[in-house]
Amino acid sequence: MNKVKQLVECVPNFSEGRNMDVINQITDVIKSASGVSLLDVDPGEATNRTVVTFVGDPDSVVETAFLAVKKASELIDMRQHHGAHPRMGATDVCPLIPVAGITLEECAQLARKLAKRIADEISIPCYCYEAAALTPERRNLAVCRQGEYEALAEKLSTPGKQPDFGSRPIDEQVQRSGCTAVGARNFLIATNFN
Repeated sequence: MNKVKQLVECVPNFSEGRNMDVINQITDVIKSASGVSLLDVDPGEATNRTVVTFVGDPDSVVETAFLAVKKASELIDMRQHHGAHPRMGATDVCPLIPVAGITLEECAQLARKLAKRIADEISIPCYCYEAAALTPERRNLAVCRQGEYEALAEKLSTPGKQPDFGSRPIDEQVQRSGCTAVGARNFLIATNFN
């Protein structure tokens, strides 16, 4: 009996929707990665946010997500960011979605490992949300994102509000990159109305 190939989708949201040079540099990282296919790039000028969708085997998706988050942190300065959509980091959210041959819980485990790696290797504080949440209230993304980027200094120093990985006093790097919510969820159909 053949084992079903494992497929995971990743839908990172980057806090840049106007500068196509920056968006292209981030998506070029995804396009050049092995084991994944870039499916969609959806920049929004009013939201100043780009939603990217790519799919592949679990290990390739996690590695590519890490590289894309790293690239976004090098290119996007959150101190300069303004847009209509709630946000708290250069990579605001990075959800993993089970497509085939993998469970939501397995994606949650991958998301937690990814969040820890982002915090450890790029020094970006990370919250885990939805199925990857480490506390029940953080299943809700709005709880993780409460106060948005502007509340980070307070959240990083307040017990109970600190991120799951990479908590530390705010410094210039965190001011630049903000923090990221890494999660696992099922497919979502989102619509923005103006």
